[in-house]
Amino acid sequence: MTEVGSPATVAAHSFSVAPMLDCTDRHFRVLMRQISRRALLYSEMVVAQALHYTNRRDRLLDFDPIEHPIALQVGGDDPKLLADAARLALDWGYDEINLNVGCPSQRVQAGNFGACLMADPDLVARCVEAMGQATALPVTVKHRIGIDDLDNDELLTAFVDRVAAAGAQRFSVHARKAWLEGLDPKQNRTIPPLQHERVVALKQRRPDLLIELNGGLETPEDCLAALHECDGAMVGRAAYAHPLRWADIDHLIYGEPPRQLLASDVVEGLIPHAALHLQRGGRLWDLCRHLVQLVEGVPGARHWRRELGERSQRKGADLNILEEAGRQLKDAGL
Repeated sequence: MTEVGSPATVAAHSFSVAPMLDCTDRHFRVLMRQISRRALLYSEMVVAQALHYTNRRDRLLDFDPIEHPIALQVGGDDPKLLADAARLALDWGYDEINLNVGCPSQRVQAGNFGACLMADPDLVARCVEAMGQATALPVTVKHRIGIDDLDNDELLTAFVDRVAAAGAQRFSVHARKAWLEGLDPKQNRTIPPLQHERVVALKQRRPDLLIELNGGLETPEDCLAALHECDGAMVGRAAYAHPLRWADIDHLIYGEPPRQLLASDVVEGLIPHAALHLQRGGRLWDLCRHLVQLVEGVPGARHWRRELGERSQRKGADLNILEEAGRQLKDAGL
């Protein structure tokens, strides 16, 4: 296992921001890149079938070079379409491609991908093998510890073994089972109990595999603890809801020099990206909707969030609104 705090040896996946639908778009990823220069960032899940049939791949795949290292997460169950997606990931300049075997939503199940694929390790293996043959990028898998009644350590280990033999290079394991019937995706993130010990035990049984722990990691200290037992720590909602909480992560995990990062620094760093987005015909709210999570727990935070939200949603909202929001934070010492 890598030694935490040694920049020469700690891999990008030591800390990552999980793929989250409607959250980890290119604007939030650029925001997070102001906070961590080293974390592995993930796209939202992109459906392989959509990539195959659309003529708007730029909307689904484009990203800013500052976002590296970045992984494309895809969903699907067709090895051929997933191989096509893997080739596109390489062509577009992604650093990794990740297969979603964890999403429990009814819509995803209807397409026969996501968490329901844990019931068919052979199909997942064929998908991973096809992806690996199509690209030189690392092919990784994000999955649950189990689904429904298929939920024990023997089945989990058999799944990982089968998919590893097909070429998967890392397993990001959400330490909750998924109930495919009766719980919606939000409930599946909270109701099934966290079982970190099962992910740790999986790593102990398979020490040669790269195992990343996901689920319930709320603080940098949680991630440091996870890295003593697994190869990576993946954070989802806690990164989205509290971005500045992770300002020390490059120092704590990657051994980078400490730095004092303020909310105003993050806003200022986003201005070039916002300018380009507006030039391309985008809306300021596309970006500012993520910023409302940036300032919390200080006097005036609620007012700042409300004002930014209201002004950035207006028709014709321009860069001056974001620049003024940054100045307000700087004047307040934030």
